[in-house]
Amino acid sequence: MASPQQSYSVAEERSGHCAAMDQHCLYVWGGYVTIEENEVYLAKDEIWVYDSECGLWKVHFTDGDLPPSMSGSCGACLNGKLYIFGGYDDKGYSNQLYYMDLHSGSGVFTWKHVKNFQGKPPTPRDKLSCWTYKDWLIYFGGYGCRRHSELGDCFDVHDASWEEQMFWGWNNDIHVFDTEKQAWIQPEVKSTPPQPRAAHSCAILGNKGYVFGGRVLQTRMNDLHFLNLDTWVWSGGIQITGVKPRGRSWHTLTPIGEEHLFLFGGLSAESVPLSDGWIYSLSASEWKQLTHLDKDQPRLWHTACLGKDSEVFVFGGSKDDLLSLDTGHCNDLLIFQIQPYSLLRLCLDAIGKNVSILENQISCLPMKLLEQAKKRITYWTATAFRQSRKNPVCEVNNET
Repeated sequence: MASPQQSYSVAEERSGHCAAMDQHCLYVWGGYVTIEENEVYLAKDEIWVYDSECGLWKVHFTDGDLPPSMSGSCGACLNGKLYIFGGYDDKGYSNQLYYMDLHSGSGVFTWKHVKNFQGKPPTPRDKLSCWTYKDWLIYFGGYGCRRHSELGDCFDVHDASWEEQMFWGWNNDIHVFDTEKQAWIQPEVKSTPPQPRAAHSCAILGNKGYVFGGRVLQTRMNDLHFLNLDTWVWSGGIQITGVKPRGRSWHTLTPIGEEHLFLFGGLSAESVPLSDGWIYSLSASEWKQLTHLDKDQPRLWHTACLGKDSEVFVFGGSKDDLLSLDTGHCNDLLIFQIQPYSLLRLCLDAIGKNVSILENQISCLPMKLLEQAKKRITYWTATAFRQSRKNPVCEVNNET
């Protein structure tokens, strides 16, 4: 077990970063912070890993074809690999794809730049989203740039440089990267797609990819759509029974179980940072607000990933309106318990919280259970140590 001093290391505060869950580990890369009113992109050769079983952070230095330091990139895990696409840095928008093998066996994290591929990649953009389905990375939306010859119905123009024939705006096109064939594909979608947007959120349930909210021009939306990933047919706007969440951007949407989505945070149409949480039921086609969440922990441009015990891990982001006051970047980890824990998990946590009482009995556990118990002991020791130091990094469990 690690000592409390070892567990005190935490990932740097940031917004606009990438995060993805693989097995029981959360991987965090990129993003930016604000230092003396300047946006500073975080180190491109670092990746932070949070082990959800023992509650410890560890930083790894990476090598290989390093991506540029960026914000607004889209990260996703598929078949044991972390993929990073798009983003924005001082040179502009990107449409490059990178990946690293998380299980190489060497203990070294090596980036690879995907250069040899078939097909045509999306135009450069950031603040887009991704579904993983079969061996595909399926990208939707985002804000970016296009040349005059690339304009079409799937792009809403925001600004233009006529001299350079370059246009900036919002996208609603679909692009698929087949990781097995190393090929970009743009499927022919049917029916009415969502309006072009960026800083929206996506989640997948079964063979349907859901989209909620996002921004276009000065509008922040609260519409919900899905795309059938087998037939490429859009649902059109889903009719909702009852109340709806407020329109927002820079929020997250996380799949829970087989038919629920968890919406958290974002920035409202009135530029108010939000801390509300909502559950969408597919069968009832309705949203229900979670009334017990802390109101003093707003987050926007954060990340949210589903853990193996139906926990949602929300990391980083900002508690300020980034468009007017960009000083509130966070590095705390909020853990939302969306479904009841298993009896095994409850017992292991009871051991971890009461180790001083149970220390003489713990060694009697079977080997497999003993190893699991040691991880939960480390978890709760680390949590208690951080709280005793009044560190801003804390883990808050919210049970629905």
